[in-house]
Amino acid sequence: MVREPRQERSRTTRRRLVDAAVACLGELGWTGTTVGVIAERAGVSRGAAQHHFPTREELVVAAVEFLADEQIAELRRRAAELPQGPSRAYPVARMLLDLYTGPKFRAALHLWVAASTDEALRRVLAPLETRVGREAHRVALELLGADESRPGVRETVQATLDLARGLGLASLLTDDTRRRERLARQWATFLEPVVGGAGD
Repeated sequence: MVREPRQERSRTTRRRLVDAAVACLGELGWTGTTVGVIAERAGVSRGAAQHHFPTREELVVAAVEFLADEQIAELRRRAAELPQGPSRAYPVARMLLDLYTGPKFRAALHLWVAASTDEALRRVLAPLETRVGREAHRVALELLGADESRPGVRETVQATLDLARGLGLASLLTDDTRRRERLARQWATFLEPVVGGAGD
């Protein structure tokens, strides 16, 4: 049997640990997500997990970075298929309002709540969340083709992301798919004037 090169095995193990951390956070919350539980879910020893991530906080930070990178990459893939001009506003609104839903958002939310009372977690999570928020803002501008130097554009994009987070919270308890659809269509009317090329 051909063995994987050491570097590739290491990368595979890290990815399994990160995937397991995301799943555990979504299902068990911060309290139930221990290094031992993550290692068991990933199918590796606790020692191997701690070799890659010496602390639970480091593993969780890696998981958040992975979640953010996955979401941004998915947005860009989907955006490449969208039309240009004002008609782009609705599909982009829908994509952005869906950004904070599902198991990935649930995992991140558990971390935010835990970090509000856990100083060690907050120290590592706050700077990362700031970076992730900036990247989400940058990508929203990119998807809309919006010029942030125009008055009101920055605030409109930020309000879009804040609305998306709020809808993500609402979706944790009930299925708000139909309401989200109505809001996306309405919100697109606010986004149309900031879409690249609109009003030029």
